[in-house]
Amino acid sequence: MRMTIDLNCDMGEGMLHDAELMPYISSANIACGFHAGDEATMQKTVELCLKNNVAIGAHPGFNDKKNFGRLPMNLSDHELYALIYDQLKILNEVCTKMKTTLHHVKPHGALYNMAAKDQGMSKVMANAVKDFDSSLVFIGLSNSMMISEAKAVGLKTANEVFADRTYQSDGSLTPRNQPNALITNTKQSLEQVRQMIKEGIVTTIGKEQIYIRPQTICIHGDGAHAVDFAKSIHSMLLKENIIIQAIS
Repeated sequence: MRMTIDLNCDMGEGMLHDAELMPYISSANIACGFHAGDEATMQKTVELCLKNNVAIGAHPGFNDKKNFGRLPMNLSDHELYALIYDQLKILNEVCTKMKTTLHHVKPHGALYNMAAKDQGMSKVMANAVKDFDSSLVFIGLSNSMMISEAKAVGLKTANEVFADRTYQSDGSLTPRNQPNALITNTKQSLEQVRQMIKEGIVTTIGKEQIYIRPQTICIHGDGAHAVDFAKSIHSMLLKENIIIQAIS
């Protein structure tokens, strides 16, 4: 049986490469207007997804466009629930107008990284997604609290790994404000993706090898090498006889 993998990309964030990236991915995570984007951008990105047969997902983040949602914020459970629910509602209304539906949800930036280590945050977020639409796939950091809490409330999950980020020994992503957090070399990115898919491990920034579960691979749409990474990874997967498709 042939292996399948999802290639996802964060989009609708005001970057210039969205249309160019679409042919090489299977899922798009669309900013919902809080950390980036607006209704017109959401509509344009949904149109691109429909044109390229790409699964449409919500990419909710902290309400902080100034810092692109990448600075931690402390919210009450009620505020966090509303943050997720309201953004799903916003993008879903765009989808409804365009006669299509949401497929998945993936938190953004600091919200993602905080929840990956925080069971309480993950539980609140999972419940918000479930209450909005229990059929949505919840994408979270491989083996993190986001995955376990989403599973606990009955959501379908997808363990996410990264083509353009380095890892810490605990399985978390190296913070962007630390050296070597980003992978900027195509060869290094391909080697990391191949290791994760073929061996189920990733080599950390400290040269340790840790277990990882790759179900969906993220390529950041705002990365300087996003298009080259997407083309190269797409090509490599096809050569390895791996099917690229959204989580079903």
